[in-house]
Amino acid sequence: MSIKITKECINCGACEPECPNNAIYEGNKKWKMSDGTSFLKRKEKESGSNLIVDHEHEPKEKDIYFIVSEKCTECVGFYDQPQCVLICPVGCCIPDKEHIETKQQLINKKNFLHHF
Repeated sequence: MSIKITKECINCGACEPECPNNAIYEGNKKWKMSDGTSFLKRKEKESGSNLIVDHEHEPKEKDIYFIVSEKCTECVGFYDQPQCVLICPVGCCIPDKEHIETKQQLINKKNFLHHF
């Protein structure tokens, strides 16, 4: 499952640079699948075109940091444990029970985001 940030977030920003998938964003920031990934390069290579659209998405939270579940792999393929969980000083990075995935699904997601 992916990780989520609870309302207890103090907006310290410690988690954001630790995410290997660039799945953590400051509140009120728009996000893209290609942010910090090779998603766009892979799509360009597959299509033979530079015209692939990488949609900008609205923020998932306005006042606190948030994790994009579509990009979160719980650090599988990078680290043994989710880095945001380890670094958060207030323990507000927790498993998101609404986005349950197997280890294989997380590996597949990691490969989708970082395919070279």
